[in-house]
Amino acid sequence: MAILILVGKESPPLQESLMTIKSNIKAILLMAGTGERFGSATPKQFHRLAGKKVYLYTLETFLNSHLFEEIILVCPTSWIEQVKEDLAHYSEAPVRIIAGGNTRQESSLSGLHACGKSTRIVVIHDAVRPFVSKEILEENISGAIKHRAVDTCIPSADTLVYAPNTLQIADIPCRAEYLRGQTPQSFDYSLILDAHMQAKRFGSYNHSDDCALIMRLGCCVHVVMGSEENIKITSELDLFLAEQILRLKNIPSSTLDAHHSLQGKRIAVTGGTGGIGRALCSLLEAEGAIPIVLSRSAQYYPVDLTSYENTRVIFDQIHQDVGPLDGLINSIGLLKNKQLDQLTHDDINSLISTNLTGVIYSCKCAYLKKGAHIINIASSSYSRGRKNMAIYSSVKAALVNFSQGLAEEREDLLVNVLVPQRTHTPMRTHNFPDEDPSTLLHPDEVAKEIVALLKAKSTTGSIIEVRKKF
Repeated sequence: MAILILVGKESPPLQESLMTIKSNIKAILLMAGTGERFGSATPKQFHRLAGKKVYLYTLETFLNSHLFEEIILVCPTSWIEQVKEDLAHYSEAPVRIIAGGNTRQESSLSGLHACGKSTRIVVIHDAVRPFVSKEILEENISGAIKHRAVDTCIPSADTLVYAPNTLQIADIPCRAEYLRGQTPQSFDYSLILDAHMQAKRFGSYNHSDDCALIMRLGCCVHVVMGSEENIKITSELDLFLAEQILRLKNIPSSTLDAHHSLQGKRIAVTGGTGGIGRALCSLLEAEGAIPIVLSRSAQYYPVDLTSYENTRVIFDQIHQDVGPLDGLINSIGLLKNKQLDQLTHDDINSLISTNLTGVIYSCKCAYLKKGAHIINIASSSYSRGRKNMAIYSSVKAALVNFSQGLAEEREDLLVNVLVPQRTHTPMRTHNFPDEDPSTLLHPDEVAKEIVALLKAKSTTGSIIEVRKKF
């Protein structure tokens, strides 16, 4: 569309600064689509990304920017009650839910009517673009104040071809003159409302782009640079890509709502006599929590967690002794630095049963309170198979998938997976005796991240990576 390249003579800029009119800036998150291209009965905005619904990432970015007087969610009518339940955690937030229309244009107009006439600047964004940044939002608002209409765009790395019948190329235009359109698109409120009302008067009901309506008025649209990360999730492949973007962003504990006390909390720690488990139990005690250690060598609750019957019996005993638990941390692990052809049948079974089966048994058999935590400890090797660690890497990948699936099954619990990089534990040094300890995480660093996650009360289904800080 021409909107992607047209930057004409500017309209008279608004004189007010961003701070002056901040109370009159509103956002519209469009999420009324049915997701037909996604190929699922569940619209794409409601699919989970690392355990959290896609649109909630977008909403949280808008909320955390503190740029908006109000954020309006334009939803499918049949999903409004579900969205209300989702927003129970955001009870104090300036968010309003309204029903969308049959087309994007109708939904956008519904959002504009909901804004109210006192609105000066409105930012319209696809709720399925979860990685929009605060910087892009600020640039949009500043651009709308100055130019009255702005679109977020990025250059194209691919050659563009013009093929009107999609069978033959008619032209190959200069790539530098064409941009790829994203959202947000931001406007002077009276201008965009007028553009929508005029389109309606002339019987134009199915425009997929708000800026196109501005151009129908003969007005110019200014360009704000977007980001390659600001992807729109429209397919399963996009969701996979979003998972990788999120993983690389590395959710730090400082972003979690980690302010709840652990005083008196009873938390089971499988593998609690090992490197990370031992460090965690010490830190839990310092926080006033009561760690309950489970391992083959544990003093009070010795158990072989690779046996379902033994696991069931030990958790029955714990439940009888202390009642339901506030948390379950699975830090059991086994590593053998050998090629597959060097592993015995027993080695293979031990690697699978210790790193995966034992965790699954613990999650199934533990008695947990509503809202309790399950934190499974995986490994950075889950993302790519490692030489001499093929089975270990594969079961850690399975553990990540298990944790994400369990988070969706058990909405009454907070289920996350922690992924530490190489850590200075007895298991690690036994398998890699020549490694420089200064390049490894200390178990205490991992334990601190676990405690931060235990103090959070809304994070679930996330992959929390712990990296060495140099």
